[in-house]
Parts: sequence; C-alpha cells; structure tokens
Amino acid sequence: MLGKPLLIFDGRCGFCRIWIDYWKQLTGIQLDYAASQDVANEYPQIAPEKFSQSVQLVLPEGEVLEGAHAVFTTLTYAPGMAWPLWMYERIPGIAPVTEASYRLIARNRSFFYWVTRFTFGRQVSARRYSKVEWLFLRLLALIYASAFVSLAVQINGLIGARGILPIGRYFPAMQQSFGSQAYWLAPSIFWLARSDGFLLAVCIAGAALSLVLLLGYFERPSLVCLYLLYLSLCTAGQDFLSFQWDILLLESGFLAIFLGSSKVAVLLFRWLLFRLMFLSGMVKLMSHDPAWRNLSAMSFHYMTQPLPTPAAWYMYQLPFWFQRCSTAMVFVIELAVPFLFFAPRLWRFCSGFAVLLLQGLIFITGNYTFFNLLTMALCVFLFDDDALARLRLLPVRTARTGRSAVAAIAPIVLIVSGLELQEMLTSGPPEPNPIVRLAAPFDIVNTYGLFAVMTTTRPEIVVQGSNDGITWLDYRFPFKPGDLHRAPRWAAPYQPRLDWQMWFAALSNYQGTPWFGNFMVRLLQGSPEVLALLAENPFPAAAPKFVRAQLFDYSFTNWQERRATGEWWKRGPRGLYSPAISLDDVRAVP
Repeated sequence: MLGKPLLIFDGRCGFCRIWIDYWKQLTGIQLDYAASQDVANEYPQIAPEKFSQSVQLVLPEGEVLEGAHAVFTTLTYAPGMAWPLWMYERIPGIAPVTEASYRLIARNRSFFYWVTRFTFGRQVSARRYSKVEWLFLRLLALIYASAFVSLAVQINGLIGARGILPIGRYFPAMQQSFGSQAYWLAPSIFWLARSDGFLLAVCIAGAALSLVLLLGYFERPSLVCLYLLYLSLCTAGQDFLSFQWDILLLESGFLAIFLGSSKVAVLLFRWLLFRLMFLSGMVKLMSHDPAWRNLSAMSFHYMTQPLPTPAAWYMYQLPFWFQRCSTAMVFVIELAVPFLFFAPRLWRFCSGFAVLLLQGLIFITGNYTFFNLLTMALCVFLFDDDALARLRLLPVRTARTGRSAVAAIAPIVLIVSGLELQEMLTSGPPEPNPIVRLAAPFDIVNTYGLFAVMTTTRPEIVVQGSNDGITWLDYRFPFKPGDLHRAPRWAAPYQPRLDWQMWFAALSNYQGTPWFGNFMVRLLQGSPEVLALLAENPFPAAAPKFVRAQLFDYSFTNWQERRATGEWWKRGPRGLYSPAISLDDVRAVP
C-alpha cells in the first residue's frame, strides 16, 4: 500500500512533461510522480500498453484510475480544484465527453505539444499575481493623485459657492425633489458640509491618501476612502464630473479594494477591461454612423476631437488610405482582441500589447486626461508575476482578501454588468432594470463607449465681453482652440473640465446647455473662481457690462497654409451662439 497517491506518466512525451510539471506546482508534496519507464515493472496489474495511452493514478488503497478521471482526481489535491471531479462524477454527460476529449489529445500529443507551446510558452506554471497587484495599485495611486490634484485647482470655480454649478443649490434641490431618497441617489459626504474650504479639503485629502497608497501603507483603508471621496466629488460635480473616465476610476477603485491574491478579483478586472474595450467598439457599429461604417472616421477624428495635442495636427495630414487602415485597426482591437483577454497566456499577452499600443497612440494624439493611463494600467492584469520577473525591483504584495468578500462582490458585479450589457446590446426597455437602477448611483459597474458618432466638423464657441456693446474682446481658454496661431497644447493627465464642456456645448445650443448660462452670468459678476479657469481675462479691472458667444467653424490648416501663415487653425463664422446679455437681464440669478 502506498503512503501517497502516485501519478505515472509517459516520460518520453514532451506534452506530458509540460503538464506534469504544472500539476506538481499545484499539488505540492501531496502526490508522487514517476515516469512509466522507471516504475512500470513495479505495477504488473497495469497492462504495459496503458502507460503509453494515458496517465495512471495509483491510489494508496491500490485502486488505479486513468484518463480524465485520473487527471481530475489528481487536481483535487490542489487548493480550490475539487470542482472538475465533482462535475465529472455528478453531472450527466461530463464523464464521457471529457474521456473522449482526453483520448483525442492522447492520440495527437505532438500536435497539442505545439499548441501548448504557442499558447502557454515553454513552461506552464501556476499563475501568481502578487507583483501584478502591487504594480497596479501604485499606478492607481498615481492616477488618483492626478485626478484629485487636477480637481483641487478647479473645484471652486466649477461647483463652489461662486462657481458655475454651486453645490449649495444642487443638494437642497435633490432633497426637495426626492426627499429621503436623495441620500441614496446622490451619495456624497457633501451632504454634511458644502463650503468652498470643505471642497478643497476633500481634494487635498484625496491627494494625500493617494500618496499613502503609493507608499504602500494602509492599502485597503486608503482604497476605501479614495473611492468614497471620489464618488462624493463625482456626485457633487454634476456635468463637470460625468465623464467616462470618472466612472472608470470609480469602478476600478472599487474593485481594487478586493485585491489580495484572489484570482477571481483578477478575472473581474479582466472583465472590466473587456467591457470597456468591447463596448467602445460596439457603440460605433450600433450607431450606424457612416464615418465608422466606411472606415473614414479617423480622417476626421484628429481635428474634431475635444482637445487635440500637437501630434494630432501631423496625424491629420497623413493620407486617406492610412486613416482608413487606422479605423480598421481600431475595430480589430476593440471588437476582436478583447476576447483574447480570457485566452491562454501568450495570446493574452498579445492582446495586452495591442491595447497598450492603441491607448498609447490615443494618449499621444489627444488629451483624454487619465483615461488612457488608467486603461493601460488595467492591462497589467493581462500579465502575471512571471511576465514581470524582469522588473526585479517589484516587490510581492502580501495583502490577502477573504474569499467570502470576493465571493460576495463577484456575483453582484457579474449580474449588474450582465443586465447592463443586455439592455445596451439589445436596446432594452427605456427604464433600466431595478437592480441596475439600485446600483447606478455608486458607479461600481458601468457601461462604456466613446465616439459612437464621429463629429465631422468642429464648431467652437468664442466667448466675448464688452462695455459698450460695440467693441468686443475675447475670453481665452487655456487648452481649447482659440488663437489661430497657437498650437494645440498638451494637458493630460490634467483635465481642464470647463474647456472640455465647451466642446460639448458647441455641439448643442445654449438653451440645451443650462450650465453655459450660469457661466456667462459669472463672467458678468467677475467671479474670481470662474475667471481662474480661463487663460486670459480681457477685463482685469472690472467685469464687462455685456457678454455674448459667437460660433465658428474651426479646422486644421494644411502644410502649405501653415508655412504661409504660421497658423495651426483656420476658421469661418457661423453666427451667434448666445446673444448679448447684461446683469440687468439676469438680476434674479444669485
């Protein structure tokens, strides 16, 4: 009688040796392994031809198992791997299917050896993600820091007492409209206090906690607090904090709370990255936009995107065939590559590099704040500790998350995201599912998809002030196009949120953009907090008596035009966007 189970395998089979080495890592010292060439004579009860047909598992009591049954029984000695044998023994049809599959592989071991090499590499090993988690949390800390610092220098001008959308009006209005439900619909610590000082303090606290997380102290408490603080700001920020990268940061930050050597948590991050990329491609197809359908979208994108970088001007000059190939590449990476996120190791690595390439190109050509950086950080979960082995300075993260916590959150994420996907991809009912509606205020699961419809022109709003209604001077913004001679500017990971909203406002009208009227009133009032959001105030001594907004069509110049004039942009007038107003017209506005 044996002291331990013994798994006997064909020692001359390269395919067998690869997988036996992997099983040794999983089962540790609980099993013994031996090549049939060394021990076959000790087991006369096993026919010699059996050793070349399948593995043989000799149990301590003398029973011999083979094929898939032997494999699944072997895996029961690995932590968390008892479920394959349970399915084999209890679910009808599983046993014959797996045994037939085993025989197919055994008869074609040379072929499957090369399949293994091209999917897992030369060696299959138990995947560990401690270094991956450590690296992601450091990247997440930097992204959180950039988000909080970016808000700290803008927050009072955006939503402070003399800002464009004061939270001092927002929260009472929510309570008046929804009663006690408002606390659930608008979760925020700003129910407690709403002063400008408190707004700034929250941003500073978030930046400080980001530093604590970066240094590796109090990781889980820091992650919880960072999520709650940023959720509070996103709730209070109204139009100015409603971007997809804001909800992506919240969802990523929430999942990060549950990191701790849990492969389920790693899979949840891959699922998040899958939804982010795949839905970004699907919305382009579902919109039926001709620019995406005929692959011409990228010929417009570099010029019409909200805040292009200098590199965008050069990319815009490339030939049309290149732009069409670029558009096709976007579809491949967004629609096909995401399925490789759940593929074997080497294929998963290839998918990670493809996404990193796309996000890197977007980062170079457009100012999308921390969006591309966060997406690239999520790609870390497509790799493993062995892949990061060359980064020798990366320490191993030792924090652990209880299985019960991950087991509790995983079904919630999967159910809510599944319902959201169903509604989005099938044009579901106008009212969201009650479960989705219940979870929505906390942004723990979201849907994504930028640029469903490609804008083919670039309307730009030019805001002007005057003291006599005759001579008008332009207010200049720090990053959005204005002066034709000024090159597009780099901003990311900083986000000038007013500049961004001006791009959206130009696609609509001032009646459909309520915050724009508030902005114009603040200019008439000379609000220092709002003026601080601008690059140049043409009325430094006192606020103007009148303000208005003109609309222009902007486009990039070409090589000849730029050489002749030195201008990066050219423009043509489209008329008034907003008529001239004075404080007398808006006396009732506080």
